[in-house]
Amino acid sequence: MFAHNKRLQYTVRVSESNPGLANLMLEQFGGPQGELAAACRYFTQALGEDDPGRKDLLFDIATEELSHLEVIGNIVVMLNKGAKGRLAEGVDEAGEMYRAITGAGNDSHLTQVLYGGGPPLTNSAGVPWTAAYVDTIGEPTADLRSNIAAEARAKIVYERLINLTTDPGVKEALGFLMTREIAHQKSFEKALYAISPNFPPGKMPGMPEFTNVYYDMSQGGPEVNGAWNSGPGWQVVSDPEQQVAVDGGDGHASVNVTAQEDTTLARMAARTASDPTANPATGAELGMGANPKMH
Repeated sequence: MFAHNKRLQYTVRVSESNPGLANLMLEQFGGPQGELAAACRYFTQALGEDDPGRKDLLFDIATEELSHLEVIGNIVVMLNKGAKGRLAEGVDEAGEMYRAITGAGNDSHLTQVLYGGGPPLTNSAGVPWTAAYVDTIGEPTADLRSNIAAEARAKIVYERLINLTTDPGVKEALGFLMTREIAHQKSFEKALYAISPNFPPGKMPGMPEFTNVYYDMSQGGPEVNGAWNSGPGWQVVSDPEQQVAVDGGDGHASVNVTAQEDTTLARMAARTASDPTANPATGAELGMGANPKMH
């Protein structure tokens, strides 16, 4: 059950109308790293979670993300207020009005014309929100790692938005939202490490002969070694010949087919075979005026 409190979690104070900035803020409203995607991700995870502690954590953070959606949505609406009224009432000449809503050089005019200055569920480029942003897999150790990364990505987007404005009230609100991403990341990390063991994700272990192998497949330039690709925990394979058919086979795909299928496949191969001795004139060559006999 949800109950809406009309007071925002963080007070939104916008100094002046700025439709261009409002449009950029949509990245955290209907974008892939935005608050709606986070709320839906954690809410659906909570529904499927069997551990009571993680279930409570996910419901708490999912609900808070909805409150953040409300905060960022209000920022969008407040930044659009002046342009919304001017466009709705037609108080300016057409050219001046268009200049006012496109002054930032982005798609802010679409927000004004199509959505009347309200916060649409799109990103800043007008791409509609999609449930494809919710990448839940239903395995806690995998989902928690994804949640940690999602919070990190959202924090970076908020940093970039903060750097785009000089409005002190907007900066403060964005700073609060950015800081809450840090808190959520910390909670998800604590929950992940409370599961032991938590790596590798899932139940099945890896194939021991490949689990600690590092294939050095990018060669020909500077090579930097670190704990991620060298040391006692790794078997490094640099020889290209040892990087193929590592299972001991011949490295070619094969399938067993019935005799009837084999006959059919042979007929198809014969019908679609290319003649390696042929050198037909192409449309491109004819279009260039080339003499086919010269080829």
